[in-house]
Order: sequence, then C-alpha cells, then structure tokens
Amino acid sequence: MKLYMTERSGNAYKPRLLLAMLNVPYEKVLLDFAKKEQKQEPFLRLNPRGQVPVMEDEGRVFWGSTACLAYIARKHGGDKWLPADPAGVAEVMQWLELAQNELHYGLQWARGVKTGIRKIGSYDEYAGYARNGLQVLEGRLGSNQWLALGRPTIGDVACYPYVSVAPEGGFRLEDYPGVMAWMKRFEALPGWVKRGGEQGA
Repeated sequence: MKLYMTERSGNAYKPRLLLAMLNVPYEKVLLDFAKKEQKQEPFLRLNPRGQVPVMEDEGRVFWGSTACLAYIARKHGGDKWLPADPAGVAEVMQWLELAQNELHYGLQWARGVKTGIRKIGSYDEYAGYARNGLQVLEGRLGSNQWLALGRPTIGDVACYPYVSVAPEGGFRLEDYPGVMAWMKRFEALPGWVKRGGEQGA
C-alpha cells in the first residue's frame, strides 16, 4: 500500500492516523508541495484534482481523504470504524460532511490566510464557517464522548486534524470545552501519531 502525501496536509494526516491506529503497514510517497508536484504529471494521472492524499493498493487508486478513510476502515477495521448497517453508516458520514465543509473551508482556510499559505479569500468568511463547525462539534461533544455510535469512528478521524491546529487560525479552543476533552481522548487512542509522524500514546 502506498500513500501519496505531504507532511503538512491535514487531509493526508487523516488516513495516516487510521493506518497507524489499525497498525497497517504502508509506504509514504512524499510530494514536494513547494514545487507544486501534486499539480504536475505524473501525479495528475493518479488524481486529476491535483490534491493529496492518494492511496494505491492492489492495483487500485483512490483519491481524497474520505475515500481513503472508507477503504482503510472497511478493509482493515471491519465494522469498528465504519459500520455496515445503513443507519450506522449515515451517522458516521454526517461527520465526514462536517469535516469536508465547515472544518475544511472554515478552520483550514482561515488558518491558511493567517499563516500565509492561502492568498485568496476573506478571513472573516472562513472564520464564520469555522465557528459554526466548532459550535456543531461542541453541541455534540458537550454530552457525548465521540461523534457517532458512542465509540471512535472515521468521523472522529476526519474531524480531528483541522480542529487540532485551530489555534493557528486564530480560534480559542478553550471556548469549546467539549471539543478540547474529545481531543484529549482522541490523542490517547492506541496508535495515535502526531502530524509530523512522531508516535503518541
């Protein structure tokens, strides 16, 4: 199994987390983000969107963090991280929706403006999406330990990366105590790794 990624990508961090938690061996293929390697051939033959992550396994190629998480979860995690029943799938998938909308277009893009990675768009607009996403998370996590099904799922994996760096975008996580407690629980899971790859708990 190969995972095409950059070290700083939050979306590539998502499958890295799940692979580590499931103790699945894989090969990292690092792309040069500064040289925009992800926007050039031959990478575009793997993902015409020009984005990481991309996963290559058994002759098949999957692009996008959501697809990678679903593939890893079903192949290596059974029903634990992504259940098979319709209601369970839907309960998990709604948090993947939040991760790819309010958290990505909010937390990640606001952080990008703050750190100079993103040169276009309005910080205030992105921050509005971000605060909405954090409020939704707090509404759930204020009275629940996990986002879905009462246990860790790929919904938690999908939401964690950009929340974990929210302060870099100017957001006070102290205003969201349920989210902060959830982050500590998540980081205590067996196999958790930091974004840079250092082994955690």
